[in-house]
Amino acid sequence: MTEYVEKVFESAKIEYYAALDFSNLYITRADMIEALGFTPRSVIIYIVPYYAGECENLSLYAGSLDYHIFLKQLGEELVDAIKLTYPESNARAFGDRSPIDERHGALIGGLGILGKNGLLINESYGSYVFIGEVITDLAPEVLGVKDPVDIKHCNNCGACISACPTGALLGSGECLSAITQRKGELTESEAELLVKFNTVWGCDVCQAVCPHNSAAKKTPVDFFYKERITSLTSEILSSMSKQEFAKRAFAWRGRKTVERNLEIYEKNSK
Repeated sequence: MTEYVEKVFESAKIEYYAALDFSNLYITRADMIEALGFTPRSVIIYIVPYYAGECENLSLYAGSLDYHIFLKQLGEELVDAIKLTYPESNARAFGDRSPIDERHGALIGGLGILGKNGLLINESYGSYVFIGEVITDLAPEVLGVKDPVDIKHCNNCGACISACPTGALLGSGECLSAITQRKGELTESEAELLVKFNTVWGCDVCQAVCPHNSAAKKTPVDFFYKERITSLTSEILSSMSKQEFAKRAFAWRGRKTVERNLEIYEKNSK
C-alpha cells in the first residue's frame, strides 16, 4: 500500500482495507470492466462503517445523508493518491455499483465474516458497513498484495432467519426492504408489514437480532452524523427542497414512493 493511500484512509477514519490481486476476484459485470479502458491487475478494497445511532422508522443507513456521496468522495481521493505516486497508472473507484463481487472481495481480504443473512460482518462494526474499492492496473506487488484468506462464516445461530419478517432469508418471500422501495401500490398485507415492523424505508430486523451486532461500535466517520434524521415524518419530507431530498439515501426511488410509505405508516400509527 502506498503512503499516500494510507494517509487518505487515516484522514477518512477508515480502519479496515486490503490489497488484492485482481485475478482472485469474481467479475459480475464484464461490460464495466471493458469500459475501464485498462487491464485490471490489483484492487484496494475497504469497508465504511455507518452506524451513527438508532432510528425510529428508517433503516439505520438511511438516517444519514446518502452514503454514495461519501463513497464517491473517498474513491476520488484514493484515485488521486495512487496517481500522485504512480502518474502513469490507471485507477477507478467503485462503491455499491461495481463490476466485481464486493462482498466476496472483502471476505477474502479478511475484512469480515459471512453472515447467514448474506451480509459481511466486521469484527468491530458488525454488519453496519458499506464496501468500496479502487481497481488499478498497478502490479500486485506494488501494493503489497497478500494471498486471499479463507472465507469464514458466522456462528449459524439462525436468529436472523427466525426474525425475518417475510421469510426472504428462506427464499419464501420478498425482503421487506425491497417492498418499501417498490414503486406503485402495495397490497394490504404488504402495507401491514410496514406498520408492524415500524418502517417507512428499509429493514434492519435481521441485523438487529444478530449477536455479532450486539456490541457493534458507532462509526468514527463524521459524514454519517451530519443532517441525521432519526424519525421521518410527512412534515419533514414536505419541507425538503429538491436538492435536500436528493441528498438522502431514500431519494433514489423518488419522493412518491416515500410519501406512499409515510401515508400508510402515519395513518395506521394514529
